[in-house]
Amino acid sequence: MSARITLPVSGGGVETLTLREPAGWQRPAAPPTSRIAYAAAHVVADPRADNAPGEPARLDWDATLAVRHDLWSWGLGVAEAMDTAQRGMGLDWPATRELIRRSAAEAATCGGRIVAGAATDQLTGVADTLDDVVAAYAEQVAFVQECGAVAVVMASRQLAALATGPDDYRRVYEQVLGASGAPVVLHWLGDMFDPALAGYWGSTDLDDATKTFAALVHAHADVVDGVKVSLLDADREVRLRELLPPSVKVYTGDDYHYPELIAGDGARSSHALLGAFAAIAPAASAALQRLDAGDPAGFRAILDPTVPLSRHVFAPPTRYYKTGIAFLAWLNGRQPGFTMVGGLHGGRSVPHLVEAFRLADAAGLLLDPELAAARMRAYLAVAGVTG
Repeated sequence: MSARITLPVSGGGVETLTLREPAGWQRPAAPPTSRIAYAAAHVVADPRADNAPGEPARLDWDATLAVRHDLWSWGLGVAEAMDTAQRGMGLDWPATRELIRRSAAEAATCGGRIVAGAATDQLTGVADTLDDVVAAYAEQVAFVQECGAVAVVMASRQLAALATGPDDYRRVYEQVLGASGAPVVLHWLGDMFDPALAGYWGSTDLDDATKTFAALVHAHADVVDGVKVSLLDADREVRLRELLPPSVKVYTGDDYHYPELIAGDGARSSHALLGAFAAIAPAASAALQRLDAGDPAGFRAILDPTVPLSRHVFAPPTRYYKTGIAFLAWLNGRQPGFTMVGGLHGGRSVPHLVEAFRLADAAGLLLDPELAAARMRAYLAVAGVTG
């Protein structure tokens, strides 16, 4: 018998929803070959610890690492310690170091692909000088590489606060890239994900910022494996692909338009480094298997129905998308409770999470409908919503 649940609807009424059966996607024997795909994994808070706002992050390590093994089992790589893992929103640098160390060690045990974020968040407040930013980046890049992961050079709040124009960005990144002992991925994160990054690359004009970014990549194409672009602007990403050297990969971070960007335009296509893939891993895996088999229509048929869920989870204010990722993981039994470091489980409203539940069901992404329904009932009861 199919699981059924009574859900609130706008205006004060309720509806009874019969959950669909999960799609039954199969785990692959190996990672996809047509595209490189990373899921940006979230962290699981220790529910017994004081993970209140402003407190140091305390993680449930067993559950956190199990999330990563699940992603690897679907043939996806893990993008560790990115903004999905609450960098700058509850996850402090000491916890980040331990997270990278443990995840890289786990990746080595199963042959899982892993990249990890290197930023400047060990600095407190505004940096005094650009040299301080360079030193902070260098420390984190070296640590990631020592752990055996590829470093993703993340956008820096400290650099954004200190830089006066494009020259300051060029100076910092040229030193960081020049000192890197191995290829890295550059990350351009838009201010919809982090308002502190407005005007990154020295301009609020995205055309000017793109020119600065592309010139930097061309000058250091020997050490830039790829770029991760999170601007939620598919046309700009397509134009950027055309501006970059053919040897440099574009890893889409566009959680609104990923099916068409990964499919490509016949000339160039994007790889993936997506928070959305952490929520839709079985569908993403199945879609990439179809692409490997030379079936682009099958790829789109699987992935397109996941877009409404992703667009909802990443709806403005986009930086709170992490709450939806953790909520869906809890519904699917990937963590014991719906708690997050920094108290971020309060980042979305009851109506928002109810709609996420509906959309996950519509996409066939509630892998155990009975469990998901039971947990949704428990969440609504705690929230004071009765049917």
